[in-house]
Amino acid sequence: MTTLRPTPLRLLRSRVPARRGWVPVPASLDWGLAATSAALSGIGLLLVWSATRTDPGSTLLQRQAVGVGLGFVLMWLVSRCDLRVLRAYVPVLYLLALAGLVVVLTPLGRTVNGSHAWIVLGSGLQFQPSEFAKVALVLALAMALGELRDGERRPGPGAVLLALGLAALPMGLIMLQPDLGTTLVFAAVVAGMVVVSGAPKRWLAGLTAAAGIVLLVVWRLHLIRPYQLQRLMVLTDPDADPLGVGYNATQARIAIGSGGMFGKGLFHGEQTAGHFVPEQHTDFIFTVAGEELGFLGAACVILLMTVLLWRGLRIAARSASPYGTVLAGGVVCWLAFQTFVNVGMTVGILPITGLPLPFVSYGGSATVSTLTAVGLLEAVHRTRSRTPLG
Repeated sequence: MTTLRPTPLRLLRSRVPARRGWVPVPASLDWGLAATSAALSGIGLLLVWSATRTDPGSTLLQRQAVGVGLGFVLMWLVSRCDLRVLRAYVPVLYLLALAGLVVVLTPLGRTVNGSHAWIVLGSGLQFQPSEFAKVALVLALAMALGELRDGERRPGPGAVLLALGLAALPMGLIMLQPDLGTTLVFAAVVAGMVVVSGAPKRWLAGLTAAAGIVLLVVWRLHLIRPYQLQRLMVLTDPDADPLGVGYNATQARIAIGSGGMFGKGLFHGEQTAGHFVPEQHTDFIFTVAGEELGFLGAACVILLMTVLLWRGLRIAARSASPYGTVLAGGVVCWLAFQTFVNVGMTVGILPITGLPLPFVSYGGSATVSTLTAVGLLEAVHRTRSRTPLG
């Protein structure tokens, strides 16, 4: 008589077909990338708490916590999505991003800090479509530059022109808001992804020449707004008007310098408590780190960001497909450029622009979009050993 033996559990699992579009191996998550994102987000919550603790009735900390929670949920969901399935929805996401940027220019949009870049819904809920457009643009450019035809080793002229056209539409809409800082982020992402894709160097040279021509035309036609020109003048002479246009830059340097090597201690910053630095919970959150955590604490924030960018570059280099490489490279360019500009303007080596510090600054839209971008990095990492996409 034949004896029936129990089937091993691992054999049963191997016979269960994986759901299309989902990676069933959670162990393949890049835990170093996830832990670094969590550490930066945690530091951001502490700094936002410190920057807003003296405001009676403030709910900014609670809102930021909700944004961080929602961001990590989206990061996890995106990280489990198969890039081949996600790629099919890129055109829809791109069109939705354009629609959001158009809606901002209608009466539904609101002006905050000089930029008509927000959509305000009921109960005080507001979001910034340009932040989500960053994710859509990276996905769209990766599809244009990373899907190579048979026999191709690098994107051809048609692919590069398509990428430039895809970037021109959202950049033009954002310039109408106007939001120069976000436009510069888009430009840096485009240039970076063209380089990562391996496009001929003449295209990069052409982009550089075109950017120079645009800057020259803007300067000659006096298209630079007065406040933008004043910010450039402050950069060349920080002490020219310390109580006027140079106030933000001056107070930022004072706050960071007063922290010394070890800082005054979390929640003990006098400059922070006195709100001497405007927008210290958003664009100038790095001043809170400099004053209360000192040079070592601020350097720790930069070190964590460097580790995250290194993990992203590592994922891009190990990707099994050009699509994954270009996608991961675009996310790294986005986060690296925005971090450099934010820290640079805070310490006085770059003009002031309205760009938040990724993961750290207050802002629900920016936090959710940034953590979603980390999810894209995780998705590329999880599919590196699967069938190449391109």
